[in-house]
Amino acid sequence: MTSLSDISGLVSLDVQGVDKLRTQVKKDPDKALKEVAQQFEVLFINMLLKSMRDATPKDGALDSDQSRFYSSMLDSQYAQSMSAKGIGLADMMVKQLTRATITPEELENLPMDGILLPSNSAPAAAPLNSPATSAPLPASQTQSFVNTVWPHAQSVSQSTGIPAQFMVAQAALESGWGKNEIKRSDGSPSFNVMGIKAGSNWKGPVAETVTTEYVNGVPHKTTEKFRAYSSYAEGFQDYAKLLMNNPRYAAVLEKQDAAGFARGLQQAGYATDPMYADKLMRIINGSAIRGSSVG
Repeated sequence: MTSLSDISGLVSLDVQGVDKLRTQVKKDPDKALKEVAQQFEVLFINMLLKSMRDATPKDGALDSDQSRFYSSMLDSQYAQSMSAKGIGLADMMVKQLTRATITPEELENLPMDGILLPSNSAPAAAPLNSPATSAPLPASQTQSFVNTVWPHAQSVSQSTGIPAQFMVAQAALESGWGKNEIKRSDGSPSFNVMGIKAGSNWKGPVAETVTTEYVNGVPHKTTEKFRAYSSYAEGFQDYAKLLMNNPRYAAVLEKQDAAGFARGLQQAGYATDPMYADKLMRIINGSAIRGSSVG
Protein backbone atom coordinates (compact mmCIF):
# COMPACT_ATOMS: atom_id res chain seq x y z
CA MET A 1 0.00 0.00 0.00
CA THR A 2 1.31 3.45 -0.91
CA SER A 3 2.05 5.59 2.14
CA LEU A 4 1.78 9.33 2.61
CA SER A 5 5.55 9.55 2.59
CA ASP A 6 5.58 7.91 -0.86
CA ILE A 7 2.95 10.29 -2.17
CA SER A 8 4.59 13.38 -0.65
CA GLY A 9 7.49 12.96 -3.05
CA LEU A 10 5.11 13.87 -5.86
CA VAL A 11 4.05 17.08 -4.13
CA SER A 12 6.83 19.55 -4.81
CA LEU A 13 7.46 22.80 -6.58
CA ASP A 14 9.54 22.55 -9.73
CA VAL A 15 12.33 24.87 -8.60
CA GLN A 16 14.43 24.03 -11.65
CA GLY A 17 11.48 25.01 -13.83
CA VAL A 18 11.36 28.41 -12.15
CA ASP A 19 15.05 28.96 -12.86
CA LYS A 20 14.58 27.98 -16.50
CA LEU A 21 11.68 30.40 -16.78
CA ARG A 22 13.80 33.21 -15.40
CA THR A 23 16.46 32.43 -18.01
CA GLN A 24 13.81 32.44 -20.71
CA VAL A 25 12.79 35.95 -19.65
CA LYS A 26 16.09 37.28 -20.97
CA LYS A 27 15.88 35.33 -24.24
CA ASP A 28 12.21 35.67 -25.12
CA PRO A 29 10.27 38.02 -22.79
CA ASP A 30 6.97 37.66 -24.69
CA LYS A 31 6.96 33.88 -24.45
CA ALA A 32 8.01 34.00 -20.81
CA LEU A 33 5.23 36.47 -20.02
CA LYS A 34 2.61 34.13 -21.45
CA GLU A 35 3.97 31.21 -19.43
CA VAL A 36 4.07 33.21 -16.20
CA ALA A 37 0.49 34.37 -16.79
CA GLN A 38 -0.54 30.75 -17.37
CA GLN A 39 1.01 29.72 -14.06
CA PHE A 40 -0.79 32.52 -12.24
CA GLU A 41 -4.04 31.25 -13.71
CA VAL A 42 -3.28 27.80 -12.27
CA LEU A 43 -2.51 29.42 -8.94
CA PHE A 44 -5.76 31.38 -8.99
CA ILE A 45 -7.85 28.32 -9.80
CA ASN A 46 -6.15 26.31 -7.08
CA MET A 47 -6.82 29.06 -4.52
CA LEU A 48 -10.45 29.14 -5.65
CA LEU A 49 -10.78 25.39 -5.18
CA LYS A 50 -9.11 25.62 -1.78
CA SER A 51 -11.58 28.31 -0.69
CA MET A 52 -14.45 26.08 -1.75
CA ARG A 53 -12.96 23.20 0.23
CA ASP A 54 -12.56 25.40 3.30
CA ALA A 55 -16.22 26.40 3.08
CA THR A 56 -17.32 22.76 3.14
CA PRO A 57 -18.31 21.31 6.56
CA LYS A 58 -15.55 19.09 7.96
CA ASP A 59 -17.41 16.97 10.47
CA GLY A 60 -17.86 13.87 8.32
CA ALA A 61 -16.77 10.42 9.38
CA LEU A 62 -14.12 10.31 6.64
CA ASP A 63 -12.67 13.73 7.35
CA SER A 64 -9.04 13.61 8.51
CA ASP A 65 -5.62 15.10 7.86
CA GLN A 66 -5.01 12.32 5.34
CA SER A 67 -8.21 12.98 3.41
CA ARG A 68 -7.48 16.71 3.32
CA PHE A 69 -3.96 15.92 2.08
CA TYR A 70 -5.29 13.87 -0.85
CA SER A 71 -8.00 16.45 -1.57
CA SER A 72 -5.29 19.10 -1.86
CA MET A 73 -3.44 16.95 -4.39
CA LEU A 74 -6.64 16.36 -6.34
CA ASP A 75 -7.43 20.08 -6.41
CA SER A 76 -3.95 20.73 -7.76
CA GLN A 77 -4.62 18.41 -10.69
CA TYR A 78 -8.06 19.95 -11.24
CA ALA A 79 -6.40 23.35 -11.42
CA GLN A 80 -3.91 22.11 -14.01
CA SER A 81 -6.65 20.55 -16.13
CA MET A 82 -8.93 23.59 -15.95
CA SER A 83 -6.10 25.95 -16.78
CA ALA A 84 -5.17 23.85 -19.83
CA LYS A 85 -8.55 24.76 -21.32
CA GLY A 86 -8.24 28.27 -19.94
CA ILE A 87 -10.65 30.54 -18.07
CA GLY A 88 -9.39 33.75 -19.69
CA LEU A 89 -7.37 35.09 -16.77
CA ALA A 90 -3.97 34.41 -18.36
CA ASP A 91 -4.99 36.17 -21.58
CA MET A 92 -6.21 39.19 -19.62
CA MET A 93 -2.92 39.38 -17.69
CA VAL A 94 -0.88 39.21 -20.89
CA LYS A 95 -2.92 42.01 -22.44
CA GLN A 96 -2.70 44.15 -19.32
CA LEU A 97 1.04 43.69 -18.82
CA THR A 98 1.74 44.17 -22.52
CA ARG A 99 -0.28 47.36 -22.49
CA ALA A 100 1.83 48.52 -19.54
CA THR A 101 5.00 47.78 -21.59
CA ILE A 102 6.56 45.63 -18.88
CA THR A 103 10.33 45.33 -19.26
CA PRO A 104 12.34 42.08 -19.17
CA GLU A 105 13.90 43.24 -15.89
CA GLU A 106 10.48 43.72 -14.30
CA LEU A 107 9.31 40.37 -15.61
CA GLU A 108 12.38 38.68 -14.14
CA ASN A 109 11.47 40.08 -10.72
CA LEU A 110 7.97 38.62 -10.72
CA PRO A 111 7.53 36.88 -7.35
CA MET A 112 7.37 33.24 -8.47
CA ASP A 113 7.29 31.60 -5.03
CA GLY A 114 4.39 29.18 -5.20
CA ILE A 115 3.76 29.30 -8.94
CA LEU A 116 2.84 25.89 -10.30
CA LEU A 117 5.18 24.67 -12.99
CA PRO A 118 4.63 21.48 -15.00
CA SER A 119 7.15 18.70 -14.40
CA ASN A 120 8.04 15.84 -16.71
CA SER A 121 8.73 13.49 -13.81
CA ALA A 122 5.93 14.26 -11.36
CA PRO A 123 2.59 16.08 -11.21
CA ALA A 124 2.74 19.67 -10.03
CA ALA A 125 1.79 20.37 -6.45
CA ALA A 126 -0.64 22.73 -4.83
CA PRO A 127 1.02 26.16 -4.51
CA LEU A 128 2.51 27.23 -1.23
CA ASN A 129 0.26 30.26 -1.06
CA SER A 130 1.73 33.52 0.14
CA PRO A 131 0.56 37.11 -0.33
CA ALA A 132 3.72 37.83 -2.27
CA THR A 133 2.51 35.75 -5.20
CA SER A 134 -0.68 37.71 -5.78
CA ALA A 135 0.70 40.25 -8.25
CA PRO A 136 3.91 41.16 -10.06
CA LEU A 137 6.18 43.71 -8.42
CA PRO A 138 7.85 46.38 -10.56
CA ALA A 139 11.63 46.60 -10.43
CA SER A 140 11.34 50.08 -8.94
CA GLN A 141 9.52 48.71 -5.90
CA THR A 142 12.04 45.95 -5.24
CA GLN A 143 14.89 48.43 -5.59
CA SER A 144 13.15 50.89 -3.27
CA PHE A 145 12.83 48.16 -0.64
CA VAL A 146 16.52 47.27 -0.98
CA ASN A 147 17.49 50.94 -0.62
CA THR A 148 15.37 51.25 2.53
CA VAL A 149 16.66 48.27 4.48
CA TRP A 150 20.21 47.94 3.15
CA PRO A 151 21.85 50.44 5.59
CA HIS A 152 20.37 48.58 8.57
CA ALA A 153 21.43 45.19 7.25
CA GLN A 154 24.91 46.55 6.58
CA SER A 155 25.16 47.86 10.14
CA VAL A 156 24.18 44.48 11.57
CA SER A 157 26.58 42.76 9.18
CA GLN A 158 29.50 44.66 10.69
CA SER A 159 28.72 43.29 14.15
CA THR A 160 27.70 39.75 13.21
CA GLY A 161 29.57 38.94 10.02
CA ILE A 162 26.36 37.89 8.26
CA PRO A 163 26.49 39.22 4.67
CA ALA A 164 24.12 42.15 4.28
CA GLN A 165 22.69 40.79 1.04
CA PHE A 166 21.60 37.62 2.85
CA MET A 167 19.61 39.62 5.40
CA VAL A 168 18.10 41.92 2.78
CA ALA A 169 17.01 38.89 0.77
CA GLN A 170 15.44 37.30 3.84
CA ALA A 171 13.61 40.53 4.63
CA ALA A 172 12.33 40.57 1.05
CA LEU A 173 11.08 37.00 1.35
CA GLU A 174 9.41 37.53 4.73
CA SER A 175 7.72 40.81 3.81
CA GLY A 176 7.07 40.35 0.08
CA TRP A 177 9.60 43.11 -0.72
CA GLY A 178 7.88 45.30 1.87
CA LYS A 179 4.46 44.95 0.24
CA ASN A 180 3.20 42.67 3.00
CA GLU A 181 5.03 44.17 5.94
CA ILE A 182 3.21 43.38 9.17
CA LYS A 183 1.04 46.27 10.39
CA ARG A 184 -0.03 47.23 13.89
CA SER A 185 -3.72 47.37 14.77
CA ASP A 186 -3.83 51.09 13.92
CA GLY A 187 -2.29 50.47 10.49
CA SER A 188 1.14 51.81 11.37
CA PRO A 189 4.22 49.78 10.39
CA SER A 190 5.72 47.24 12.76
CA PHE A 191 9.15 47.50 11.06
CA ASN A 192 9.26 43.71 11.42
CA VAL A 193 10.39 42.61 7.97
CA MET A 194 12.05 39.44 9.28
CA GLY A 195 8.81 37.80 10.44
CA ILE A 196 9.96 37.39 14.04
CA LYS A 197 7.15 36.15 16.27
CA ALA A 198 6.41 37.48 19.73
CA GLY A 199 6.98 34.52 22.05
CA SER A 200 6.38 34.38 25.78
CA ASN A 201 9.74 36.03 26.47
CA TRP A 202 8.93 39.10 24.37
CA LYS A 203 7.86 42.06 26.52
CA GLY A 204 7.62 44.69 23.82
CA PRO A 205 4.72 45.77 21.56
CA VAL A 206 3.13 43.23 19.22
CA ALA A 207 1.21 43.17 15.96
CA GLU A 208 -1.22 40.40 15.04
CA THR A 209 -1.67 39.15 11.50
CA VAL A 210 -2.74 36.09 9.54
CA THR A 211 0.20 33.95 8.42
CA THR A 212 0.79 30.58 6.80
CA GLU A 213 2.33 27.76 8.80
CA TYR A 214 3.13 24.32 7.45
CA VAL A 215 2.23 21.13 9.29
CA ASN A 216 3.76 18.04 7.68
CA GLY A 217 4.30 20.12 4.56
CA VAL A 218 0.66 21.22 4.32
CA PRO A 219 -0.08 24.98 4.59
CA HIS A 220 -2.52 26.23 7.22
CA LYS A 221 -3.68 29.80 7.83
CA THR A 222 -3.36 30.98 11.41
CA THR A 223 -3.33 34.27 13.33
CA GLU A 224 -0.06 34.91 15.16
CA LYS A 225 1.52 37.66 17.23
CA PHE A 226 4.69 39.26 15.88
CA ARG A 227 7.18 41.62 17.45
CA ALA A 228 6.73 45.32 16.65
CA TYR A 229 9.61 47.78 16.57
CA SER A 230 10.09 51.54 16.48
CA SER A 231 12.35 51.43 13.41
CA TYR A 232 13.95 49.13 10.85
CA ALA A 233 17.23 49.60 12.69
CA GLU A 234 15.70 48.14 15.87
CA GLY A 235 14.16 45.30 13.88
CA PHE A 236 17.45 44.26 12.29
CA GLN A 237 19.27 44.55 15.61
CA ASP A 238 16.72 42.27 17.25
CA TYR A 239 17.12 39.81 14.38
CA ALA A 240 20.86 39.75 15.06
CA LYS A 241 20.25 39.12 18.76
CA LEU A 242 17.89 36.26 17.92
CA LEU A 243 20.53 34.51 15.84
CA MET A 244 23.46 35.26 18.13
CA ASN A 245 21.77 34.35 21.43
CA ASN A 246 20.08 31.13 20.30
CA PRO A 247 22.45 28.13 20.09
CA ARG A 248 20.50 26.53 17.27
CA TYR A 249 21.57 29.35 14.93
CA ALA A 250 25.26 29.07 15.78
CA ALA A 251 26.06 27.22 12.56
CA VAL A 252 24.14 29.79 10.50
CA LEU A 253 26.38 32.62 11.67
CA GLU A 254 29.38 30.82 10.23
CA LYS A 255 27.95 30.52 6.71
CA GLN A 256 29.20 32.89 4.03
CA ASP A 257 27.59 31.12 1.07
CA ALA A 258 23.95 31.54 0.07
CA ALA A 259 23.11 27.84 0.09
CA GLY A 260 24.65 27.23 3.51
CA PHE A 261 22.96 30.27 5.04
CA ALA A 262 19.52 29.50 3.58
CA ARG A 263 19.55 25.81 4.41
CA GLY A 264 21.01 26.50 7.83
CA LEU A 265 18.09 28.78 8.69
CA GLN A 266 15.57 26.20 7.54
CA GLN A 267 17.26 23.35 9.39
CA ALA A 268 17.39 25.49 12.54
CA GLY A 269 13.62 25.96 12.33
CA TYR A 270 13.41 29.64 11.41
CA ALA A 271 10.39 28.91 9.20
CA THR A 272 8.02 25.98 8.66
CA ASP A 273 7.79 26.42 4.88
CA PRO A 274 9.52 23.34 3.37
CA MET A 275 10.60 25.47 0.40
CA TYR A 276 11.98 28.32 2.53
CA ALA A 277 15.65 27.69 1.74
CA ASP A 278 15.03 27.40 -2.01
CA LYS A 279 12.97 30.60 -2.07
CA LEU A 280 15.62 32.47 -0.11
CA MET A 281 18.44 31.29 -2.36
CA ARG A 282 16.55 32.41 -5.47
CA ILE A 283 16.19 35.91 -4.04
CA ILE A 284 19.82 36.08 -2.89
CA ASN A 285 20.95 35.07 -6.39
CA GLY A 286 18.36 37.22 -8.14
CA SER A 287 19.10 40.41 -10.03
CA ALA A 288 17.36 42.63 -7.46
CA ILE A 289 20.02 41.73 -4.88
CA ARG A 290 23.03 40.96 -7.09
CA GLY A 291 22.43 43.93 -9.34
CA SER A 292 21.84 46.40 -6.54
CA SER A 293 23.99 49.51 -6.67
CA VAL A 294 23.58 49.96 -2.94
CA GLY A 295 26.59 49.35 -0.74
